[in-house]
Amino acid sequence: MSNEQEKEMLTHTCYPIYDKNSKVLILGTFPSVKSREMKFFYSHPQNRFWKLLARITHTENPTSVEEKKALLLEHHIALWDVVSSCTVTGSSDSSIKNVVPADIKSILDVANIKNIYANGNKTVELYNKLILPNTKREIIKLPSTSPANARFTLDLLYEEWKVIEADLFQY
Repeated sequence: MSNEQEKEMLTHTCYPIYDKNSKVLILGTFPSVKSREMKFFYSHPQNRFWKLLARITHTENPTSVEEKKALLLEHHIALWDVVSSCTVTGSSDSSIKNVVPADIKSILDVANIKNIYANGNKTVELYNKLILPNTKREIIKLPSTSPANARFTLDLLYEEWKVIEADLFQY
């Protein structure tokens, strides 16, 4: 039996966060080891996702799961991943295989999503291959907030991610 066959199929441990007022949808790939343990998105302390969203929404950095959910819903942000289940080595997006795509269309059917944003390259790759044919909605690539994307500081990430502000705030 090969290593690939010995790997266990993992199922997503988080539920999508959205409501009918969501304006933007941010998609990742699949939860990291830490996020799977915590059963919530971007739980690794070195991931810059929550600091970045706090900056984009002009709010304090949320720390608890309840504060994170409230930030998303209060600012009309939907959050989910493109992968429902897969085999993966650790937290490495490049090792994701045997993908079962998530049901993104159920979010799009409820919320009036202006734009869909991808947290990283692998999200775009998987979305375009597995989900775009079903949703017919393009995705906008943003650099990954993962600590593995070390060449992007928080300030550089913000410069790229602040495009979301235009969808959230009417200037």
